[in-house]
Amino acid sequence: MTPTLTPPPETAAPPAADERCDRCSAAGKLRVTIAGGSELVFCGHHANKYADDLVKIAVQYATEPEFTWRGADMMRS
Repeated sequence: MTPTLTPPPETAAPPAADERCDRCSAAGKLRVTIAGGSELVFCGHHANKYADDLVKIAVQYATEPEFTWRGADMMRS
């Protein structure tokens, strides 16, 4: 069997200015990519509210530059 290298996943981009939260339609501040490539977008309120659950399913994430997501430290651990 010949070993193969898998390229690293592409870096997730922060939500675009016109993207809305999947829970409440507020402006998106966090984009989470889950296994299989699906993406979820959340406003700051819902991103932090669901941080404990999101870090369990997130493969990668990106935030708006001015937004500090509570789950960022948990993702690094």
